[in-house]
Amino acid sequence: MKKALIAIAIAASLSTSAFAADTYTIDARHTFPSFEVSHLGFSIQRGRFNRTSGAFTLDTASQSGSIDISIDATSIDTGLAELEKHLQGEDFFDTAKYPAMTFKSKSLRFDGDKLTGADGDFTLLGVTRPVSLKVDHFKCAPHPMTRKAMCGANATTMIKRSEFGMSKYVPAVSDEVKIAIQVEAFRD
Repeated sequence: MKKALIAIAIAASLSTSAFAADTYTIDARHTFPSFEVSHLGFSIQRGRFNRTSGAFTLDTASQSGSIDISIDATSIDTGLAELEKHLQGEDFFDTAKYPAMTFKSKSLRFDGDKLTGADGDFTLLGVTRPVSLKVDHFKCAPHPMTRKAMCGANATTMIKRSEFGMSKYVPAVSDEVKIAIQVEAFRD
């Protein structure tokens, strides 16, 4: 009888944890949100942000989870220090007032157990608007070196920067901005 109770207790704890949401912490060394914007119609200019933090929860069994990510706008990297200084100024990211951008979501989309998107709120320059991310690559597996559980994804969206109050030089510098986020995160 005692063995049966122990077996039931172990099975119950395993089944509960199997359906609980796992929390993943962003690996800042492998997570770099980037952007693309048309410059005078001549070229597509690109940049990225070198510091991102946050976490997400994921429960593939119930197809649910949440995302809470912060992007350090002062870490903008275009390869040109003069341009980065200008982009951090009042004309664009105004990092003195708004040092971070955030994305928060409690609405994840799945196809089977594969994450395909997230609908949430993006905050830029103190303005929060709904944004839908499309996930075109998603993988969870043990990391080959550390053996820790890890998930990685590539997500994209398109925003109009003027909707967030960033309208300087529109339309010469395109209003539409493509955002791509490569992300890796370790399970806590």
